[in-house]
Amino acid sequence: MHELIRLSFAPSFGLHGLGDAAVLAEEDGGRLALTTDSYVVSPLFFPGGDIGELAVNGTVNDLAMAGARPLYLTAGFIIEEGFPLEDLARVVDSMARAAEAAGVRVVAGDTKVVERGKGDGLYVNTAGVGRVPPGVRLSPARIRAGDGILVSGPLGRHGVAVMAERTGLAFEPAVLSDTAPLAGLADALLSAGGEGVRIMRDPTRGGLATTLKEFALESALAMRVEEALLPVPPGVRGACELLGLDPFYVANEGILVAVVAPDVSEYVLEAVRGHPLGAEAVLAGRVLEEPGEMVLLATRAGGSRLMDMLEGEQLPRIC
Repeated sequence: MHELIRLSFAPSFGLHGLGDAAVLAEEDGGRLALTTDSYVVSPLFFPGGDIGELAVNGTVNDLAMAGARPLYLTAGFIIEEGFPLEDLARVVDSMARAAEAAGVRVVAGDTKVVERGKGDGLYVNTAGVGRVPPGVRLSPARIRAGDGILVSGPLGRHGVAVMAERTGLAFEPAVLSDTAPLAGLADALLSAGGEGVRIMRDPTRGGLATTLKEFALESALAMRVEEALLPVPPGVRGACELLGLDPFYVANEGILVAVVAPDVSEYVLEAVRGHPLGAEAVLAGRVLEEPGEMVLLATRAGGSRLMDMLEGEQLPRIC
Protein backbone atom coordinates (compact mmCIF):
# COMPACT_ATOMS: atom_id res chain seq x y z
CA MET A 1 0.00 0.00 0.00
CA HIS A 2 2.82 2.43 0.81
CA GLU A 3 4.39 1.71 -2.58
CA LEU A 4 1.04 2.15 -4.35
CA ILE A 5 0.54 5.54 -2.67
CA ARG A 6 4.12 6.63 -3.41
CA LEU A 7 4.13 5.58 -7.06
CA SER A 8 0.55 6.33 -8.11
CA PHE A 9 -1.59 8.54 -5.89
CA ALA A 10 1.05 10.93 -4.51
CA PRO A 11 2.52 12.01 -7.89
CA SER A 12 -0.89 12.19 -9.56
CA PHE A 13 -2.34 14.48 -6.88
CA GLY A 14 0.89 16.34 -6.07
CA LEU A 15 0.88 15.12 -2.46
CA HIS A 16 3.85 15.62 -0.14
CA GLY A 17 4.50 14.76 3.50
CA LEU A 18 1.81 12.11 3.81
CA GLY A 19 0.69 11.98 7.44
CA ASP A 20 -2.56 11.08 9.19
CA ALA A 21 -4.23 14.33 8.10
CA ALA A 22 -3.59 17.32 5.85
CA VAL A 23 -3.04 20.66 7.61
CA LEU A 24 -4.48 23.55 5.60
CA ALA A 25 -3.83 27.28 6.13
CA GLU A 26 -6.80 29.65 6.37
CA GLU A 27 -6.86 33.28 5.24
CA ASP A 28 -6.98 34.55 8.83
CA GLY A 29 -3.82 32.66 9.74
CA GLY A 30 -5.59 29.76 11.42
CA ARG A 31 -5.14 26.15 10.32
CA LEU A 32 -7.57 23.33 9.69
CA ALA A 33 -6.81 19.60 9.59
CA LEU A 34 -8.68 17.39 7.14
CA THR A 35 -8.67 13.60 6.91
CA THR A 36 -10.65 10.80 5.28
CA ASP A 37 -10.72 7.05 5.82
CA SER A 38 -12.69 3.94 4.88
CA TYR A 39 -13.48 1.04 7.21
CA VAL A 40 -13.89 -2.51 5.93
CA VAL A 41 -13.29 -4.50 9.11
CA SER A 42 -14.53 -8.09 9.22
CA PRO A 43 -16.36 -9.05 11.36
CA LEU A 44 -18.35 -5.86 11.87
CA PHE A 45 -18.75 -6.55 15.61
CA PHE A 46 -15.74 -7.68 17.63
CA PRO A 47 -14.69 -7.84 21.30
CA GLY A 48 -14.40 -4.27 22.55
CA GLY A 49 -16.00 -2.48 19.60
CA ASP A 50 -17.60 -2.48 16.17
CA ILE A 51 -17.19 -0.84 12.77
CA GLY A 52 -19.20 2.24 13.79
CA GLU A 53 -17.20 3.08 16.89
CA LEU A 54 -14.00 2.25 15.02
CA ALA A 55 -14.87 4.65 12.18
CA VAL A 56 -15.46 7.57 14.54
CA ASN A 57 -12.43 6.92 16.73
CA GLY A 58 -10.13 6.25 13.80
CA THR A 59 -11.05 9.54 12.13
CA VAL A 60 -10.84 11.52 15.38
CA ASN A 61 -7.42 9.99 16.02
CA ASP A 62 -6.06 10.92 12.59
CA LEU A 63 -6.99 14.54 13.29
CA ALA A 64 -5.51 14.40 16.77
CA MET A 65 -2.20 13.05 15.44
CA ALA A 66 -1.92 16.23 13.34
CA GLY A 67 -2.26 18.23 16.56
CA ALA A 68 -5.84 19.23 15.76
CA ARG A 69 -8.87 19.40 18.01
CA PRO A 70 -11.53 17.38 16.15
CA LEU A 71 -14.78 19.20 15.35
CA TYR A 72 -16.90 17.61 12.60
CA LEU A 73 -17.28 14.31 10.79
CA THR A 74 -19.09 13.03 7.73
CA ALA A 75 -20.21 9.42 7.32
CA GLY A 76 -20.88 7.43 4.14
CA PHE A 77 -22.39 3.95 4.20
CA ILE A 78 -22.01 1.33 1.45
CA ILE A 79 -24.72 -1.20 2.35
CA GLU A 80 -25.11 -4.61 0.77
CA GLU A 81 -28.63 -5.57 -0.29
CA GLY A 82 -30.19 -7.71 2.44
CA PHE A 83 -28.04 -6.34 5.26
CA PRO A 84 -30.12 -6.60 8.49
CA LEU A 85 -31.64 -3.26 9.50
CA GLU A 86 -31.15 -4.10 13.16
CA ASP A 87 -27.40 -4.44 12.57
CA LEU A 88 -27.34 -1.13 10.70
CA ALA A 89 -29.16 0.55 13.59
CA ARG A 90 -26.67 -0.95 16.00
CA VAL A 91 -23.74 0.46 14.01
CA VAL A 92 -25.30 3.92 13.68
CA ASP A 93 -26.12 4.07 17.39
CA SER A 94 -22.56 3.06 18.19
CA MET A 95 -21.24 5.85 15.95
CA ALA A 96 -23.49 8.38 17.68
CA ARG A 97 -22.25 7.36 21.12
CA ALA A 98 -18.63 7.41 20.00
CA ALA A 99 -19.04 10.88 18.46
CA GLU A 100 -20.58 12.22 21.66
CA ALA A 101 -17.77 10.71 23.74
CA ALA A 102 -15.16 12.23 21.41
CA GLY A 103 -16.81 15.66 21.42
CA VAL A 104 -17.45 15.79 17.66
CA ARG A 105 -20.59 16.12 15.52
CA VAL A 106 -21.56 14.04 12.50
CA VAL A 107 -22.88 16.79 10.21
CA ALA A 108 -23.28 15.15 6.77
CA GLY A 109 -23.46 11.73 5.17
CA ASP A 110 -24.43 9.51 2.29
CA THR A 111 -25.83 6.01 1.69
CA LYS A 112 -25.48 3.65 -1.25
CA VAL A 113 -26.91 0.15 -1.62
CA VAL A 114 -25.05 -2.40 -3.74
CA GLU A 115 -26.21 -5.78 -5.00
CA ARG A 116 -26.20 -8.79 -2.73
CA GLY A 117 -22.73 -10.34 -2.66
CA LYS A 118 -21.02 -7.13 -3.80
CA GLY A 119 -20.46 -5.28 -0.53
CA ASP A 120 -19.53 -7.75 2.23
CA GLY A 121 -22.31 -6.44 4.46
CA LEU A 122 -21.28 -2.87 5.24
CA TYR A 123 -18.45 -0.46 4.51
CA VAL A 124 -18.16 2.92 6.23
CA ASN A 125 -16.33 5.97 4.88
CA THR A 126 -15.63 9.03 6.99
CA ALA A 127 -14.09 12.46 6.68
CA GLY A 128 -13.10 14.68 9.59
CA VAL A 129 -12.27 18.34 10.16
CA GLY A 130 -10.44 19.82 13.13
CA ARG A 131 -8.69 23.03 14.10
CA VAL A 132 -4.96 23.14 14.84
CA PRO A 133 -4.13 25.42 17.80
CA PRO A 134 -1.51 28.17 17.29
CA GLY A 135 2.04 27.05 17.91
CA VAL A 136 1.49 23.36 17.16
CA ARG A 137 3.98 22.28 14.48
CA LEU A 138 4.33 18.54 13.97
CA SER A 139 6.55 17.20 11.22
CA PRO A 140 9.05 14.36 10.70
CA ALA A 141 11.48 17.06 9.52
CA ARG A 142 11.69 18.21 13.16
CA ILE A 143 12.94 14.83 14.46
CA ARG A 144 16.50 15.02 15.83
CA ALA A 145 19.05 12.46 17.04
CA GLY A 146 18.69 12.03 20.80
CA ASP A 147 14.90 12.45 20.81
CA GLY A 148 12.85 10.02 22.86
CA ILE A 149 10.27 7.59 21.44
CA LEU A 150 7.10 7.37 23.53
CA VAL A 151 4.52 4.58 23.23
CA SER A 152 1.30 5.41 25.07
CA GLY A 153 -0.04 1.94 25.85
CA PRO A 154 -0.18 -1.84 25.28
CA LEU A 155 0.38 -3.12 21.75
CA GLY A 156 -1.62 -5.39 19.47
CA ARG A 157 -5.00 -5.55 21.19
CA HIS A 158 -7.17 -4.46 18.28
CA GLY A 159 -5.66 -6.80 15.73
CA VAL A 160 -5.79 -9.83 18.03
CA ALA A 161 -9.38 -9.08 19.13
CA VAL A 162 -10.61 -8.92 15.53
CA MET A 163 -8.65 -12.00 14.53
CA ALA A 164 -10.00 -14.00 17.48
CA GLU A 165 -13.60 -13.11 16.64
CA ARG A 166 -13.10 -13.86 12.97
CA THR A 167 -11.57 -17.27 13.53
CA GLY A 168 -13.56 -18.34 16.58
CA LEU A 169 -10.43 -18.62 18.73
CA ALA A 170 -10.44 -17.85 22.45
CA PHE A 171 -7.40 -16.64 24.37
CA GLU A 172 -6.75 -16.40 28.10
CA PRO A 173 -6.81 -13.73 29.28
CA ALA A 174 -9.37 -12.44 26.79
CA VAL A 175 -8.20 -9.62 24.50
CA LEU A 176 -10.47 -6.63 23.76
CA SER A 177 -9.94 -4.07 21.04
CA ASP A 178 -8.34 -0.87 22.32
CA THR A 179 -10.41 1.41 20.03
CA ALA A 180 -10.66 4.81 21.73
CA PRO A 181 -10.57 8.55 20.88
CA LEU A 182 -7.07 9.92 21.42
CA ALA A 183 -7.73 13.67 21.18
CA GLY A 184 -7.65 14.20 24.95
CA LEU A 185 -4.45 12.20 25.32
CA ALA A 186 -2.82 14.07 22.43
CA ASP A 187 -3.83 17.39 23.96
CA ALA A 188 -2.25 16.42 27.30
CA LEU A 189 0.94 15.39 25.50
CA LEU A 190 1.14 18.64 23.53
CA SER A 191 0.38 20.76 26.59
CA ALA A 192 3.26 19.13 28.48
CA GLY A 193 5.77 19.02 25.63
CA GLY A 194 5.04 22.17 23.65
CA GLU A 195 7.56 22.74 20.87
CA GLY A 196 9.43 19.65 22.07
CA VAL A 197 6.82 17.35 20.54
CA ARG A 198 8.19 16.51 17.10
CA ILE A 199 5.51 14.21 15.67
CA MET A 200 2.67 11.86 16.67
CA ARG A 201 1.08 8.91 14.88
CA ASP A 202 -1.38 6.17 15.82
CA PRO A 203 0.10 2.79 14.84
CA THR A 204 -2.88 1.22 13.06
CA ARG A 205 -2.36 -1.02 10.03
CA GLY A 206 1.21 -2.32 10.12
CA GLY A 207 1.52 -1.67 13.85
CA LEU A 208 4.37 -0.08 15.77
CA ALA A 209 7.13 -1.37 13.48
CA THR A 210 5.64 0.19 10.35
CA THR A 211 5.04 3.52 12.11
CA LEU A 212 8.64 3.66 13.31
CA LYS A 213 9.86 2.78 9.84
CA GLU A 214 7.83 5.69 8.45
CA PHE A 215 9.50 8.01 10.98
CA ALA A 216 12.93 6.68 9.98
CA LEU A 217 12.33 7.10 6.25
CA GLU A 218 10.80 10.57 6.59
CA SER A 219 13.56 11.87 8.88
CA ALA A 220 16.54 9.95 7.39
CA LEU A 221 17.46 8.97 10.97
CA ALA A 222 17.41 5.68 12.89
CA MET A 223 14.84 4.59 15.49
CA ARG A 224 15.99 2.25 18.27
CA VAL A 225 13.53 0.72 20.75
CA GLU A 226 13.96 -1.74 23.62
CA GLU A 227 11.90 -4.93 23.38
CA ALA A 228 11.91 -5.25 27.18
CA LEU A 229 10.25 -1.84 27.53
CA LEU A 230 7.51 -2.29 24.93
CA PRO A 231 4.18 -3.20 26.59
CA VAL A 232 2.72 -6.37 25.04
CA PRO A 233 -0.24 -7.79 27.05
CA PRO A 234 -0.04 -11.51 27.95
CA GLY A 235 -3.09 -12.36 25.82
CA VAL A 236 -1.60 -10.64 22.77
CA ARG A 237 1.78 -12.27 23.32
CA GLY A 238 0.21 -15.72 23.69
CA ALA A 239 -1.94 -15.32 20.58
CA CYS A 240 1.01 -14.14 18.50
CA GLU A 241 3.20 -17.01 19.67
CA LEU A 242 0.44 -19.51 18.86
CA LEU A 243 -0.17 -18.12 15.38
CA GLY A 244 3.37 -17.14 14.46
CA LEU A 245 2.68 -13.39 14.38
CA ASP A 246 4.87 -10.48 15.43
CA PRO A 247 3.03 -8.24 17.93
CA PHE A 248 4.98 -5.21 16.73
CA TYR A 249 3.20 -5.44 13.36
CA VAL A 250 -0.33 -5.99 14.73
CA ALA A 251 -2.85 -3.13 14.39
CA ASN A 252 -3.73 -0.81 17.27
CA GLU A 253 -6.65 1.63 17.51
CA GLY A 254 -6.22 3.30 20.90
CA ILE A 255 -2.56 4.19 21.36
CA LEU A 256 -0.16 6.72 19.90
CA VAL A 257 3.56 6.90 19.21
CA ALA A 258 5.32 10.24 19.69
CA VAL A 259 8.85 11.50 19.15
CA VAL A 260 9.76 14.11 21.76
CA ALA A 261 12.81 16.24 22.53
CA PRO A 262 15.03 14.86 25.33
CA ASP A 263 14.59 17.92 27.54
CA VAL A 264 10.79 17.43 27.74
CA SER A 265 10.53 13.64 27.50
CA GLU A 266 10.04 13.02 31.23
CA TYR A 267 7.43 15.79 31.52
CA VAL A 268 5.56 14.36 28.53
CA LEU A 269 5.70 10.82 29.95
CA GLU A 270 4.29 12.03 33.28
CA ALA A 271 1.47 13.93 31.55
CA VAL A 272 0.56 10.96 29.35
CA ARG A 273 0.56 8.56 32.31
CA GLY A 274 -1.81 10.94 34.08
CA HIS A 275 -4.44 10.40 31.37
CA PRO A 276 -6.68 7.28 31.58
CA LEU A 277 -5.60 6.12 28.12
CA GLY A 278 -1.89 6.55 28.85
CA ALA A 279 -1.45 4.88 32.25
CA GLU A 280 0.95 2.28 30.79
CA ALA A 281 2.95 4.68 28.62
CA VAL A 282 6.70 4.13 28.26
CA LEU A 283 9.72 5.85 26.81
CA ALA A 284 10.70 2.89 24.69
CA GLY A 285 13.80 4.14 22.89
CA ARG A 286 15.75 6.89 21.19
CA VAL A 287 16.41 8.41 17.79
CA LEU A 288 19.95 7.80 16.50
CA GLU A 289 22.02 9.46 13.79
CA GLU A 290 23.03 6.11 12.24
CA PRO A 291 22.14 3.80 10.56
CA GLY A 292 19.88 6.23 8.72
CA GLU A 293 16.35 5.15 7.74
CA MET A 294 16.60 2.00 9.87
CA VAL A 295 14.56 0.72 12.84
CA LEU A 296 16.48 -1.34 15.39
CA LEU A 297 14.87 -3.53 18.04
CA ALA A 298 17.14 -4.25 21.00
CA THR A 299 15.99 -7.76 21.91
CA ARG A 300 15.52 -9.26 25.36
CA ALA A 301 18.38 -11.66 24.57
CA GLY A 302 20.81 -8.76 24.23
CA GLY A 303 20.98 -8.73 20.44
CA SER A 304 19.52 -6.42 17.84
CA ARG A 305 17.31 -6.97 14.81
CA LEU A 306 15.97 -4.79 12.05
CA MET A 307 12.26 -3.99 11.82
CA ASP A 308 11.06 -3.06 8.35
CA MET A 309 7.70 -1.97 6.96
CA LEU A 310 4.99 -4.64 6.90
CA GLU A 311 4.93 -6.46 3.57
CA GLY A 312 1.44 -7.53 2.48
CA GLU A 313 -1.27 -8.04 5.12
CA GLN A 314 -0.39 -9.97 8.26
CA LEU A 315 -4.01 -9.74 9.42
CA PRO A 316 -6.41 -8.83 6.57
CA ARG A 317 -9.57 -6.72 6.98
CA ILE A 318 -8.49 -5.37 10.37
CA CYS A 319 -9.73 -1.77 10.11
